[in-house]
Amino acid sequence: MREKLGLLVCVWFVLWGSCVGRFVVEKNSLRVTSPESLKDVYECAIGNFGVPQYGGTMVGTVVYPKANQKACKSFEDVEISFKSKPGGLPTFLLADRGDCFFTLKAWNAQNAGAAAILVADDKIEPLITMDTPEEENAHADYLQNITIPSALISKSFGDSIKNALSKGDMVNINLDWRESLPHPDERVEYEFWTNSNDECGPKCESQIEFVKNFKGAAQIFERKGYTQFTPHYITWYCPDAFILSKQCKSQCINHGRYCAPDPEQDFSRGYDGKDVVVQNLRQACFFKVANESGKPWLWWDYVTDFAIRCPMKDKKYSKECADQVILSLGVDVKKIDQCIGDPEADVDNPVLKAEQDAQIGKGSRGDVTILPTLVINNRQYRGKLDKGAVLKAICAGFQETTEPTICLSDEVETNECLENNGGCWQDKAANITACKDTFRGRVCECPIVQGVKFTGDGYTNCEASGALRCEINNGGCWKDTKDGSTYSACVDDNSKGCQCPQGFKGDGVKTCEDVNECKDKVACNCPECKCKNTWGSYECSCSGNLLYMREHDACISKHVKTEVSWSFIWVIILGLAAAGVGGYALYKYRIRRYMDSEIRAIMAQYMPLDNQGEIPNHVPHGDI
Repeated sequence: MREKLGLLVCVWFVLWGSCVGRFVVEKNSLRVTSPESLKDVYECAIGNFGVPQYGGTMVGTVVYPKANQKACKSFEDVEISFKSKPGGLPTFLLADRGDCFFTLKAWNAQNAGAAAILVADDKIEPLITMDTPEEENAHADYLQNITIPSALISKSFGDSIKNALSKGDMVNINLDWRESLPHPDERVEYEFWTNSNDECGPKCESQIEFVKNFKGAAQIFERKGYTQFTPHYITWYCPDAFILSKQCKSQCINHGRYCAPDPEQDFSRGYDGKDVVVQNLRQACFFKVANESGKPWLWWDYVTDFAIRCPMKDKKYSKECADQVILSLGVDVKKIDQCIGDPEADVDNPVLKAEQDAQIGKGSRGDVTILPTLVINNRQYRGKLDKGAVLKAICAGFQETTEPTICLSDEVETNECLENNGGCWQDKAANITACKDTFRGRVCECPIVQGVKFTGDGYTNCEASGALRCEINNGGCWKDTKDGSTYSACVDDNSKGCQCPQGFKGDGVKTCEDVNECKDKVACNCPECKCKNTWGSYECSCSGNLLYMREHDACISKHVKTEVSWSFIWVIILGLAAAGVGGYALYKYRIRRYMDSEIRAIMAQYMPLDNQGEIPNHVPHGDI
């Protein structure tokens, strides 16, 4: 809580130092053409949202609703529509000030079909600028979608219109923006006050989106000398009493001279305000160096690419990432570093000092206190930060009949890929590039060539991926042919990357060098072996009458191999023969003994054998 309180105190002092200046309300003319009682030219203040028709006019009839007169609710709820019928004049809704934001009134009017909204002040006072609500109260889902112009009129003028309508009179009004911007000559000078911070919510997002969308048109203006563009960055100082505080040390550089709010409003995490100041300074120095080299339009490329490649959310909001973007655009990093100087030095930085001086309003322009702010011919632009709206405003700043062709055409044709390949990746050998030219400027996107998709960031690398990737420039891998043999580091499957084939070493992309297997002792290591290195392989041989066996990395005698083989065969044959004879003899011997024993047993039953004695006859007693 103490840290947040300290932050609020510091920011209050800082803003007080820059916001007490003069704020100029931008106005345009409003002419009433009927009824007679109201015919005249009146002043109105241009709203800081919607799309003012700079350089043009709009005629319509005023409607003051019987219900929802403050336009704080949707007109669908009260079943009211302001859509004009075919052939009828557009409808200008008159709404009362109060109860809700100006932007909500305009949004409800637009959804009901109104072509413009006039907000009548509820008290007698000088005209003010209707602005967008603060971030914590903003509804980002509709703020950037308001397209109808808006204007604040005085209370007395609003009462006069209501009185005429109550009598049944038709009130017709001509909104005229033709003199809203000065147009003294054939060149428009404009400034864009911006910020490198990308973590400030919807305002940062719309700011980055505008730069991307407007880049193509802005570069055409600059290249052909139609405009003189200058980017600026708001910076505050830390009061002397707070220079040593934690808040100022984390938000400021050059000992409190140049500060920016903490992106996350939390000093304990993420990036600090001083990181934003340094990046703002780097972008300002990039423009300075590019302008001195005659290419001020490169600033649009740098800011766009930095937002894409180095966002805070990806933890890439750093000097290293910024330098990569700078190098890709062909700008000298050393010159930019010299321009930035030492952020820790207790001295004034000439670039940021000039930025602080430029914040103070001069002539018809008020002080710059909010971001983003667009100043055209020293007049602050009001309305939505939209490509079409800003293009109309810049074109309105040219002297009549001197407008460039771009102001008279619905389309802007550019081809930023023709110079330095737009800072994108390319393979000159295969004539493949990641640069694509669009109406909104170039984008760096890895291509699809002959059905093969390239993947990468589009800025520093793109690699072929998927099947058949080796068909396109060999997948970006090394390939060479020598002595009738061809080797490649690309594998034609779903893999990515490059790998040197067996027998080579290197990165597989630019180089694959032959491995000397003989020198590295990875082959032909037997004592009798002789090694000869070849491109991508090797050859082994044996001295004398020996034969090399590669699978065993060994040398053997050619003759020994034959003798041993035949001897082995004869041994087998003789062994088989001996086994047969022995088996047969055993068989005969055992059969013979068996037969002899059987015959002797049979004969013994009928006659005495030679080894048996005669048996005497016995006569029983009593038989004589």
